Amino acid sequence: MKSLQQCATERILIIDGAMGTMIQRYKLEESDYRGERFKDHHSDVKGNNDLLNLTQPAIIEAIHKAYLDAGADIIETNTFSSTSIAMADYDMQHLAYELNVAAARIAKKAAAEYTAKNPDKPRFVAGAIGPLNKTLSLSPDVNNPGFRSVTFDEVATAYTEQIKGLVEGGADILLIETIFDTLNCKAAIYAIKQYFRETGKPELPIMISGTITDASGRTLSGQTLEAFYISVMHAHPFSVGLNCALGGQQMRPHVEELSHIAACYVSCYPNAGLPNAFGEYDEQPEDTACIIEDFAKEGFVNIVGGCCGTTPDHIRHIAEHVKTIKPRPLPRLEPTLA
Repeated sequence: MKSLQQCATERILIIDGAMGTMIQRYKLEESDYRGERFKDHHSDVKGNNDLLNLTQPAIIEAIHKAYLDAGADIIETNTFSSTSIAMADYDMQHLAYELNVAAARIAKKAAAEYTAKNPDKPRFVAGAIGPLNKTLSLSPDVNNPGFRSVTFDEVATAYTEQIKGLVEGGADILLIETIFDTLNCKAAIYAIKQYFRETGKPELPIMISGTITDASGRTLSGQTLEAFYISVMHAHPFSVGLNCALGGQQMRPHVEELSHIAACYVSCYPNAGLPNAFGEYDEQPEDTACIIEDFAKEGFVNIVGGCCGTTPDHIRHIAEHVKTIKPRPLPRLEPTLA
């Protein structure tokens, strides 16, 4: 089977689209989320999408397969919030490890099935590591800017548990995504490196994807894109990129900038445009695909897909639009002080 690295040199790789958008289509009720196992849980769990890895695995597998059918090379595990810190909102922090193992196994089963059908197009599982609902760089209390609701060590410990579950469940890649706070990302990188050092297991490729939150071109924790890249390049990631917050049109200048400064592969999976007044995404698959095709033709990208509001239709169109375009060649960058 071809390695991820081989595939990336041959063509632009396709990562999947939104998980939450697809789950919403099933119109699940509280009882669907609870299943039999959690029917007596003391608080509401509707909206805890990661719990569906345990209570509705067939739905999660069906969503993965819809994206694989659409042409995705990389599918993400349904683990955006599967840390003890995020799961504490539902008083389910004790499930964090189990959620990650289950999610990785579901995705791996689907990916292996499609790889077996077409060994020339291997499918890979990216263990999704989300940004947390607590931040290390910003105080949640406007009257006390020095206050933090969590410590670096607590974040690293939570991420270590998630990483252990993803690796043991069979993930091929670790994807730290939707980063709005670089310090949280650094804790995840630290946790990954420490986990592989301590276990002696072969290190998995790391994908890193940040979020530019508005027209300022900065992350929520205040960094420019270049500063963000410099802050994470020590991880020697397989790719660095951008996802969420913006649609493709708004993301264009930032993806272009990243393509010039990144020594690794560049990924881009934007939202389906900007949300409307009801928080819904209206950008049609053909429109998203045309924007991403432009990025590909300009030589900005190596990995493309979709974030909030995107569906298998979006991914199918994107895959079709970029299939004959060569991936961005890795630049030869001279070592400089930055």
